[in-house]
Amino acid sequence: MAQTEKKGGLLRKSSASKKPLKEKVVLMYDEIFTTEDPSKSNPRFWEELFLMKVNLEYLEGKLEALDGEELMKIKDNINCLFQHCIQALGEEHPIRVVNALQTLCALIRGVHQKNKSTSGFDIINMLVGFDKAELCMKNLMESLDSLLCAEGSESLKSLCLKLLLCLVTVTDNISQNTILEYVMINSIFEAILQILSSPLSRREHGYDAVVLLALLVNYRKYESVNPYIVKLSIVDDEATFILISLFRQYKDKEEEHQSGFFSALTNMVGSMFIADADEKISVQTNEAILLALYEAVHLNRNFITVLAQSHPEMGLMTTPASPIPTTPVTPLGTTPPSSDVISSAELPLDADVQTSNLLITFLKYSSIVMQDTKDEHRLHSGKLCLIILTCIAEDQYANAFLHDDNMNFRVNLHRMPMRHRKKAADKNLPCRPLVCAVLDLMVEFIVTHMMKEFPMDLYIRCIQIVHKLLCYQKKCRVRLHYTWRELWSALINLLKFLMSNETVLLAKHNIFTLALMVVNLFNMFITYGDTFLPTPSSYDELYYEIIRMHQNFDNLYSMVLRISTNAGQWKEPASKVTHALVNIRAIINHFNPKIESYAAVNHISQLSEDQVLEVVRSNYDTLTLKLQDGLDQYERYSEQHKEAAFFKELVRSISINVRKNLAFNTLSQELLLKEFSTIS
Repeated sequence: MAQTEKKGGLLRKSSASKKPLKEKVVLMYDEIFTTEDPSKSNPRFWEELFLMKVNLEYLEGKLEALDGEELMKIKDNINCLFQHCIQALGEEHPIRVVNALQTLCALIRGVHQKNKSTSGFDIINMLVGFDKAELCMKNLMESLDSLLCAEGSESLKSLCLKLLLCLVTVTDNISQNTILEYVMINSIFEAILQILSSPLSRREHGYDAVVLLALLVNYRKYESVNPYIVKLSIVDDEATFILISLFRQYKDKEEEHQSGFFSALTNMVGSMFIADADEKISVQTNEAILLALYEAVHLNRNFITVLAQSHPEMGLMTTPASPIPTTPVTPLGTTPPSSDVISSAELPLDADVQTSNLLITFLKYSSIVMQDTKDEHRLHSGKLCLIILTCIAEDQYANAFLHDDNMNFRVNLHRMPMRHRKKAADKNLPCRPLVCAVLDLMVEFIVTHMMKEFPMDLYIRCIQIVHKLLCYQKKCRVRLHYTWRELWSALINLLKFLMSNETVLLAKHNIFTLALMVVNLFNMFITYGDTFLPTPSSYDELYYEIIRMHQNFDNLYSMVLRISTNAGQWKEPASKVTHALVNIRAIINHFNPKIESYAAVNHISQLSEDQVLEVVRSNYDTLTLKLQDGLDQYERYSEQHKEAAFFKELVRSISINVRKNLAFNTLSQELLLKEFSTIS
């Protein structure tokens, strides 16, 4: 007997002896694509349709094949199909509900393909009709809300989220998607929260739920009151723990040799951390998840407490995850790759086990993502990491936690391999307050990104984060035991780089803004160091470092003086640096003659560090410095005025990628039939 094959909605004998036969569902679709009402000749048409396995490819293809005029002719039937889909969502039989959800996905995507050049109102009219839109969309959102909150099938919840993601990303710019007005009016925020608060649902659907929430929060966020922003900003302390689902397990490449060491992130989903097997560490960036983390930190400062919650780290043998239907996985896709899921019951209770928290995981992730800023997605992710750290550095509670001397952690940041420095031995990592790891991360960035394609914006953010942390230390008189010399050295080398590449950099950037910020960090140490440096000798070391590297400050002064005396475009910013250097120059000009005199009197050609420090200590009294205002003041982070364009472009990029990678056929008919074994 000839083998039967199936393709594009056709059933045909492989012998090709007879005319190909169409599947029944395809014949029914064809009836919808006529101007006649299909239920006239068959009153049970709609009832039967939702018992048929959906042919997504055929239905979408049929819609795409029509031009705008042809589509308008069958608008009534499209409206009718859309409405019957919504009705079917209330059916008892899960198969009908699944088929209705998949049909809605195909309809929304298919109609959108025709309406790319026109406004969202046309999409609404084509799908439901203006006159019925409000009621239909209310019913649709209520049905989706019920399905997401019900005890029932995880497969149904998955499809509901896919449908919502389809609705949200139907346009590149989500703020032009007028369908979303109905998603605002009929909020599903509580349903998303419920998914994230259930361990099972969180594991199965947390990724899609978080991406959906991140996108909904960004709908017309600057133009009108967005209920998702309002609700996210007032989620209380107790409920914020669910937002831990932003992260999946992070596989620490550096510790992979330790029998598959994993950082245990309690009950997390998402796909942030995936390291390649290459020698050079590499991570897939996921802008959607980073955006969600940013919104949580920015809108709800309660979330800082979640970032800080500790849990034990552990070694874990690799356990295969439950099978997931094979779908293409891309860095920005909505389908998370399978990975191990650790239940809280598996966490060790040994008091000696090193503890960790979400903030440590984020810092480790940032240290990898911020390495490579040449790729646009990496640059966006690096910027987003720094914006998140900016929000944290401004937060009073976060700072109290970061600087708490009783809360010490080992943070194994990734350090870029560089010829002129040895690889640090990870085993010797000290236990320190978390702010030390933040400062280490900033120093690491400063040292490793002095290159031709200079990431000026990221450097400015780095210096701002350091400044905000210093302002907190000065205000609260926190004496942090940190190797400040590494920071001072990195900052001086940065100034050196700016001067060496003056011509090339000035063609693209105002390097004087960055130079001023760096000089003012030194001014902050000079003016207020006695209130936050750990010991008097730390203050002496600061002076020693300025004197030792005085040539760089002298060169900087010569450069800014030259430019500020010319009538060019950089006159004003350069003159600000000239004024800011007054105290640094006073220190150099005061101590250098004293050091030379000491060397001459004692017949020493080159003084040791201790001898220089002795000269410094004995000559403080005669040093005169000018009081500089505003060193401990900073402009608070403002998204709307400074970052709106960045977030608009970022959300656009995420929306396009989510749409591109949505997979509605992840649920095969066989899996569904197995799950819903009886249709009565």
